[in-house]
Amino acid sequence: MEPNMIGAYGPWAAGLVGDGPGRLSFRGGRFRAEDIDAWRSEARARLHAGLLQPKTGELPRGEMQHALEHDGLHIEHLTWQLPYGPPTEAVFLKPAGATGRLPAVLGLHDHGGNKYFGWRKIAQLGDAVHPMMREHRQEYYGNVSWANELARRGFAVLVHDTFAFGSRRVRVGDLPPVLRKNLKETSPESPDEIERYNHFASEHEHIMAKSLFCAGTTWPGVFTAEDQRALDYLCSRDDVDPHRVGCAGLSGGGLRTCYLAGLDDRIRCACCVGMMTTWRDYLLHKCYTHTWMIYIPGLPADLDYPEILGLRAPLPTLVQSNLEDQLFTVPEMRRADSMLAEVFQKAGAADRYRGTFYPGPHKFDGAMQAEAFAWFERWLKGA
Repeated sequence: MEPNMIGAYGPWAAGLVGDGPGRLSFRGGRFRAEDIDAWRSEARARLHAGLLQPKTGELPRGEMQHALEHDGLHIEHLTWQLPYGPPTEAVFLKPAGATGRLPAVLGLHDHGGNKYFGWRKIAQLGDAVHPMMREHRQEYYGNVSWANELARRGFAVLVHDTFAFGSRRVRVGDLPPVLRKNLKETSPESPDEIERYNHFASEHEHIMAKSLFCAGTTWPGVFTAEDQRALDYLCSRDDVDPHRVGCAGLSGGGLRTCYLAGLDDRIRCACCVGMMTTWRDYLLHKCYTHTWMIYIPGLPADLDYPEILGLRAPLPTLVQSNLEDQLFTVPEMRRADSMLAEVFQKAGAADRYRGTFYPGPHKFDGAMQAEAFAWFERWLKGA
């Protein structure tokens, strides 16, 4: 187990939160089982207050760039404009020839230390795939674009770029020279240039986080707001059943699933992959391996990290973890699983929570996808 480099201050910092349930934990004695609605209302209000979401406008107006049929799917390449930043790119996929309103899933792409790409990490328009994304799929996704695979099972799937990724990434030319450090965009799809950009973007996450704090918001506040606008668009389509919508994602997509599914009951079924542990794990062992996108100042005293996802109880929730995942410690992953199980048990919905552990490193491979897809089929197709 590799500790964070915090020396003698670690036990003191851990003691600020303690081992017991936080002030707004449903697992504590303050809330009875029959108080679940009151608990959720108060705890979500606290979460919203901590996120400090910026204004992201109303329902996005999706504009079709082009549409095609490929490998049994109808695929649309879309953009929409939020009140700030460059246009958001997205892809919408459904079975070719499908009619009526379909169950739908909002696919949330990962972080992966790769901000140059967004939706292309988990979806594709045709046979042509960037070589870096081919390697990405092989390492993390069992060599498939899982959004396409899920759409082939009868779902509508939307995947969008979120803040600071893909089409929403920070352009080098927009930065002052002191931050740019001679980095230039001359051949944007070149692997060498992409690697240099990703290294640059990783080195400056702390500047982005500090800038957002100075603006009166937080990084998770920005991406949750943008994900909710994507959810608005998905639910507004006349080929989607807005009462049968889920979300899923690995790693940074699992983080986004945790927050979005905890915040928004329009997510009727959720699958969080490779991103479940406790604040204690981040604090004592693993925060040095993680992005600034995670943290909501002050929240740990009120809710532990898994309890954010638990705010959706009793709605169906699947959490998948990997036993050799280098980003977390196994004891804290299992402790998080126990917390969620306890929340759902108290909510009278033990059968609607499932936590599973797979062998291997950080990933969402074929076996995990099969379980996740079956989970969506059970709770969304049968709903």
